[in-house]
Amino acid sequence: MQGANTETAGATVVDVLRDQAEHHPDAPFVTFGGHTLSYCQVATQVRALAVGLHNLGIEPGDRIAVNLPNWPEFVITALAVAELGGSIVPLNPGYSPRELKFMLRNSEACVAVTAERYRGVDYLQMFETLLSDLPDLQYLVTVGEEDLWYDDRIFQFEDLVSSGMGREFEPARIDPAEDLFAIIFTPGIAGTPKGVMLTHENLMTTGRATADALRLNASDITLCSVPLFHVFGLGVALMTVLASGSTVVLQERFASSEALDLIASQRVTIVHGVPTMFVLLLRDPGLGERDLSSLRSGIVAGAPVSEELVEEARSRLVPELEIAYGLTETSPTVSLTGPGDQGVKRSQTVGRPLDGISVRIISEEDETELPPESIGELAVRGFNVMQGYFRQPNKTAAAFTADGFFKTGDLAMLDEDGYLHIVGRESEVIIRGGYNVHPREVEDLLRSHPAVEDVVVLGTPNEVLGELVCACVVPVEGALITDEELRDFCREGVSDYKIPDLIRFLEVFPTTPGGRARRAELARLVRSEES
Repeated sequence: MQGANTETAGATVVDVLRDQAEHHPDAPFVTFGGHTLSYCQVATQVRALAVGLHNLGIEPGDRIAVNLPNWPEFVITALAVAELGGSIVPLNPGYSPRELKFMLRNSEACVAVTAERYRGVDYLQMFETLLSDLPDLQYLVTVGEEDLWYDDRIFQFEDLVSSGMGREFEPARIDPAEDLFAIIFTPGIAGTPKGVMLTHENLMTTGRATADALRLNASDITLCSVPLFHVFGLGVALMTVLASGSTVVLQERFASSEALDLIASQRVTIVHGVPTMFVLLLRDPGLGERDLSSLRSGIVAGAPVSEELVEEARSRLVPELEIAYGLTETSPTVSLTGPGDQGVKRSQTVGRPLDGISVRIISEEDETELPPESIGELAVRGFNVMQGYFRQPNKTAAAFTADGFFKTGDLAMLDEDGYLHIVGRESEVIIRGGYNVHPREVEDLLRSHPAVEDVVVLGTPNEVLGELVCACVVPVEGALITDEELRDFCREGVSDYKIPDLIRFLEVFPTTPGGRARRAELARLVRSEES
């Protein structure tokens, strides 16, 4: 018998797992690589890992970094840390050593759970190099198949689980409204990461509300191709499954052909993704060769989505694909469309807010609420809104209005029927394939190259990725430099998705009377060259 929807109001993530495991122990929870773990099996491994970590001295409030792709070990680690009363710090395995060091240092993580090797990167070696510079990081837990010799600070994941199997400890007392489940780092306006603090209630209640809006039930099977280290994967793909007692099929890393194979072989009913993912699925030459009739619903979010893409995806792939809006700071869902929405409301808006979530459009000058049909900054209040930014009280205070609404930084309009229209962004953030790239971060890195006199980074439209990262560079007089040399330089400092796709060399930038580069004019120049 499958699992069932579980009441999550006032419940911790661990409460929901225990309830599913007690009442529906044999229901499938996590499928990966052809193997499936039931709710009972996951709960057993979660308890064992929690005991193993507890015996290392991990206590409530401690932070555990998770540097893993979409593997079952990510799910087990996240839930085990929750049982200890700690919080996870999900990390993108694509981070450069510099980025990884920043996240670990600023989160004050005392344990890191990491892949030994992934996509050609030796993380064991990378972490061993970083350990001496991270006084808070006491232990490393590695996931891999090699039988390696470790010192007294490095443990293999399976060994730690085995050490706690069949043993018990006193579970932590967790207040779902106050205690953190995760600290997820997201770029700030200038690209400096901020740790978003999300409680059990933030993620579990939002997951429950999102599952209800999608009409998820215990027989649903969700394909999780979006990364679990991102709030889309953690908060939507995983929490909706846990709340509904259904099944999640993990895809290690999105690839359209493999995703279609998984949908067909596992009879997937729910698929989520950023617009780029749906573009690639629809363009895959094998789309018509698989039986995808099991697909029912899902969410497209994370970047602006065109009406044409949504309509094509609904007609050829996911009949009840819904458009959603959210941010890391909102756990993430704020609003989404529904099957009952009609016409342009379903294809040109991001729907209406979830029950229990309030939104308003405010003036950028004085934060007063604007009437319907006005364009201003979107502000949100409800159970989904974060506790704040980790160790950044000033940034936290600045992110809220006087009466407690979170200021999203997105320009929006609320129509007379209560539907939300996202019309732009206040910042110059580039959204490439669903990932945020902040120009300032890439500009600062490129300016540190001795052959670069000045640089402006901006986004240029792209049919597949939404936007490409373009760097307009003025070289130092007499310097010899190629675009590939600059890309190689960037690889040492930032994640792959932040490396400029396009580099344009100019002798001088068009400037304002005050001497600042005219970004809009540069953008027009780049787009005219591309057309």
